[in-house]
Amino acid sequence: MPPPFVPLRWERVPEAQQFEALRRFQETMRRRRTVREFSPEPVPVELIEQAIAIAGMAPSGANQQPWRFVIVSDPAIKKEIRIAAEAEEKENYEHRFPREWLEALGPFGTDWHKEFLEIAPYLIVVFRLDYGIEEDERKVKHYYVSESVGIAAGFLLAALHVAGLATLTHTPNPMGFLGRICRRPANERPFLLVPVGYPADSAMVPDISKKSQAEITVRL
Repeated sequence: MPPPFVPLRWERVPEAQQFEALRRFQETMRRRRTVREFSPEPVPVELIEQAIAIAGMAPSGANQQPWRFVIVSDPAIKKEIRIAAEAEEKENYEHRFPREWLEALGPFGTDWHKEFLEIAPYLIVVFRLDYGIEEDERKVKHYYVSESVGIAAGFLLAALHVAGLATLTHTPNPMGFLGRICRRPANERPFLLVPVGYPADSAMVPDISKKSQAEITVRL
């Protein structure tokens, strides 16, 4: 049965206010950087939960919301994730990655060591739900899963940054171990691993720039 339709609640704001809102948001997001050096300083879990609530507001195919966010703070589980991730990453760096990919990563100084997985106070494991399961155990196909979860992940990163927290998007490949460690059902597949916390006082980041507006925009 289709959902009922309700009137759209929409606030039309003056043009000057539109530009100012975008300017402020752009300035906030301009300061976002990927961080690999975290402080173990505690973070209120309520901040993490509220950021996930914002991620859950993302649009999705047929409004199926095919995502699950697992918050990991238990040191033993974080250690287990680190051990498994480093095993896969060691294999990647030493055998799987093509030379071109290693050359692209070279300037950033990354390797298979992922100590931040234990240092960051939280790991958020984002899972994609390839299908739903009804109460009678009937499978329900989900549509546009990768697109939907990718948008939700973007909402999550923006929300965490606005909250003053540092993040890293980590995608150890393959990631099947995350489903096992987090004890997730078969219809949930790991999509992204996000360490979250405050940056270490000594944190350093690469001196990079983003492409210009002209390079990323085409007007027809």
